[in-house]
Formats: sequence, C-alpha cells, structure tokens
Amino acid sequence: MPSTSSASSSAPPRIPVLALIGVAGGLLSGMFGVGGGIILVPLLMAFAGLDQRRAAATSLLAILPTAISGSVTYALHGEIDYVAAGIVAVGAIGGAFIGTALLRRIPVVWLRWLFIALLVVVALRMLFLEPERGEPLPLSVPLVFAYLALGLVMGIASGLLGVGGGIIAVPALVALFGISDLIAKGTSLLVMVPTTISGTVSNRRAGLVEVRTGLIVGCAAAIASILGATIALALPARAAAILFAVFLVGIAIQLTVRALRAR
Repeated sequence: MPSTSSASSSAPPRIPVLALIGVAGGLLSGMFGVGGGIILVPLLMAFAGLDQRRAAATSLLAILPTAISGSVTYALHGEIDYVAAGIVAVGAIGGAFIGTALLRRIPVVWLRWLFIALLVVVALRMLFLEPERGEPLPLSVPLVFAYLALGLVMGIASGLLGVGGGIIAVPALVALFGISDLIAKGTSLLVMVPTTISGTVSNRRAGLVEVRTGLIVGCAAAIASILGATIALALPARAAAILFAVFLVGIAIQLTVRALRAR
C-alpha cells in the first residue's frame, strides 16, 4: 500500500496554489511589459512540482493569455506602436532560430553572467532616466533596421537563455530609442503573442506542456495583468522607471543565485 506522502507528492497541484502563481506573474507582466516567465518558472518548480523544462514550457502557455489581456489594456489607452511590434516580431522570430543553434556551441555559464551584467547595466540606466511619454516614433528606414536588430537580439537571448523578450525590449525601447515607457510595455506584450503561440505549439508537440496547469495559471495571470497594466498607466514615468530598475535587479539576483548553484 503506497504511503500518504508518496500519494500526495504525485497529486496535481491545487487550483488555489496555481492561481496565486498566476497572479504573481500577471501583475509583473502588466506592470512592466514582460512575459512573467522568469517569475513563473521558479514558482512552478517550487510549488507545482515541475522540472525546469516542463516549467518553462508550461510557463510559455500561461504567458499567452497574459500577453493578450495586458496588450489589450494598453491598446485601449492607445499605448501600442503596432508597426514597431510587427517589425520587432519578425526580427525576434529569426533571432530565436539563431539562438537555438548557438545554444549548442556557446558555454551557457558565459551567457548567464553576461546576461546578469546586462540586467545590472540596464537597471542603472533606468534609475537615471526619466522616460518622456508621447506618441510613437515616426517610421524611417534606419528605424526599421533598428527594430529588426532589437528583435534579433531578443530572439537570440530567448533561444540561448530561455527568457522573455520583454526584459530586453522594454528597457531598450525606452533607453535607446527614446520611446515612452507605456508604449514600450504595450508593444512588448503584443510582440509576445505570436512568439508564445509558436513556442507553445512546438512544446506541445514535444509533450512538455502541462496543459491544465498552464491554463489555470494563465487565466489567473491574464486577470492580474489587467490590474498590473492599470497600475502602470497610473504611475508617473519616473516612479515607473525606478520600479522597473528594482525589478531588473531582483531578476539579476535570482539569476546569480541560480548560476552559483549550477556551479
């Protein structure tokens, strides 16, 4: 007769636990324009009993409704640059293939520390930057190539490190392109919709997605992302930049702990 502990360990995670995981990821997604996967993955591993591969694949499914609801909230307030989103998405899709290919050749430990350094630099940049809120940038040929390059970097980082593109897209659009932080967040969330769809289809075919878990987490996250986006729309630009910098530092600390444990 199996013991009680073994029976409970094989039981599926309870709906309230999954809902709370989704709320945490959704709030961060809506507030900062990121997918939330960097928060969802460790939570799914810790409280839903998933290994890292399944947690990452299931998180991607959960991010889809989150990105949709968050981008709709920003769209209703006119805070999305649709042309930029389309161009960046094209670059991101191409970059993902490159990142996946490079993953087999580049030592992962180098990539982890480089990405951690990037997050710290961007966080410092955001602390001393006050975004100017306004209209999307007028489109030009150099800007098209710049958007494609940004998407390429996002895709490569996603393929190599398994992170959401919003962590790179939002600070880059604000600090390098001078775009409003609200437009950057809304555009970033919209770019995630096609990328998460393609990734989820691929992961589903590989049998890595826990559909029940992903849907419960995703539904809770989708609702919470509306609240997160509403908070972001109400925050002054300076306060939003400081909060985003603190968020990036928190991610850098989390990744540093993971890298040290991996050693």
